Amino acid sequence: MGKIRILHIITRLILGGAQENTILTVDGLNKRRKKEGSMKGKSKRNEDAEYEVDLASGPPIGPEGSLVKDAKGRGINLIMVPEMRREINPWQDLVTFIKLYRLIKRGNYDIVHTHSTKAGILGRLAAKLAGIKVIVHTIHGLPFHEYQNKWLNRFYVLCERLAGIFTDKIITVAEVMTEKALTAKIAPREKFVTIYSGMELDKFLGREVEVADERKQMEVGPGVEAAKKRRELGIEEDAPVVGKIARLFHLKGHKYLLEAAAHIVKVYPKARFLLVGDGILRERLERQTQDLGIRENVIFTGLVPKEEIPGLLSVMDIVVHTSLREGLARALPQALASGKPVISFDIDGAREVIMDGETGYLVPARDSRKLAEIIVRLLGDKEKARRMGETGRRLVDPNFRAEMMVDRIAGVYEGLLR
Repeated sequence: MGKIRILHIITRLILGGAQENTILTVDGLNKRRKKEGSMKGKSKRNEDAEYEVDLASGPPIGPEGSLVKDAKGRGINLIMVPEMRREINPWQDLVTFIKLYRLIKRGNYDIVHTHSTKAGILGRLAAKLAGIKVIVHTIHGLPFHEYQNKWLNRFYVLCERLAGIFTDKIITVAEVMTEKALTAKIAPREKFVTIYSGMELDKFLGREVEVADERKQMEVGPGVEAAKKRRELGIEEDAPVVGKIARLFHLKGHKYLLEAAAHIVKVYPKARFLLVGDGILRERLERQTQDLGIRENVIFTGLVPKEEIPGLLSVMDIVVHTSLREGLARALPQALASGKPVISFDIDGAREVIMDGETGYLVPARDSRKLAEIIVRLLGDKEKARRMGETGRRLVDPNFRAEMMVDRIAGVYEGLLR
C-alpha cells in the first residue's frame, strides 16, 4: 500500500482532550514508516503503510489556552480556517464550509477524518461533496445531552444523523458513547468502533528517585519532584491534597467539589484543593470558596502548559473528576498512570477506567456529600490509596498509549481503503 494522504479537521486547537488526541494521532501517523514497531501490544498489520497527514483547525479562541504551538512544534502541516468557530453563526459557517470544500478538493486526500461537532458536520458534508471515498469521524463527547434545551438537543441529533449517513466509520473514545449514539439512531452499529484516547503515558508513569536524605520519593515527569512542586505551590509537607484537572466551565462540576471541600476541611483542616485549569467560571468559583469559608484551602493554578500536568499530579493524593458530561476524560487515565486513585461522578465513560473499589470510586453525579464522605475515607487509608494507584497503572498501560491508539486508527483506515 502506497502513501496515504489524510486531512484531519477540528473546530479549534484549545488546550483540551480532543485536541491532544487529534495532535497525537496526526503526529503518530506522520511518523510511521515501513518497519515493524516494537511497542508492547503493537501488531504487524500496518507496517507497509505510510501517511502524509494535514490538520485543519479554526483559531483557538477562548480562555482555555492554545495547542497551535505544540502542533507546529511537531512539524504538523497546520492549515488555519479563521471563520471556523464553536458557536453557530450562519455566515461564518457558510464561509467555513466553502473553504473546507476547496481545501479538500485541492488536497487530493484519500481520507478525511473530523473531530468535534462543528468541524464534524461541516467537514464531513464538504468531504462528501468533494468526492472523498473514505470519511471518518471521532466522537470525543456527544454534542447533545440531557442538560441542554430540548430543541437544541433535537437539532444536534438531526445534524449528527445526517452526517452519519455519509460517514464510513465513527470512532468513539468510550463504549458508552457508542451506546448513546446508537440510542439516538445516529448510525447503525457496524459503523462504530471504540478506540480509547491515547496519550504520552511515559510522562505520567513516573519512576522512583533517591533524594538527599536517602528516602525514596516518586518523581512524575522529567525532573519534577513532588516535594519541590509542593513548595512551589505553598503546600505544607503533611497537608493532604485533592486535585481536579478541568476547564473552569459549565458542566465541569467544580461547585460540587467545593461543596464537598467544606465538609472535608472539618476533618482535615490542612487539606488543600488544587484546581488546575482556567475558564469563564473562575470568579464565580472564587466567590463560592469565600462563601463556604474555604478560600485558604483552595488553590487555583490558572492556565498551565500541558507539560506541567505530570508535576501537578505528583503532589495530589487523590484526583477527583466531577464533570456532569464527558466522553472519557483524559485526566482519569493520566491520574491512574501517575499512581493516583481517582474518585469520579458515575457518568459516561468513567466506569471504563475506574474499577469501583479497586482503582478508585464512582459517586452518583451531583452528590457532594457522598463525594466528601469517600474522599475523607480514602485520605484516612493511605495504604489502600497506594494499592489503588498501582492497580490503575497496570490498567492504563498500554491501553491508553498514543502508539496503541494510532495503530488501531491506522487499522481502521486501511480496512476502509481495502
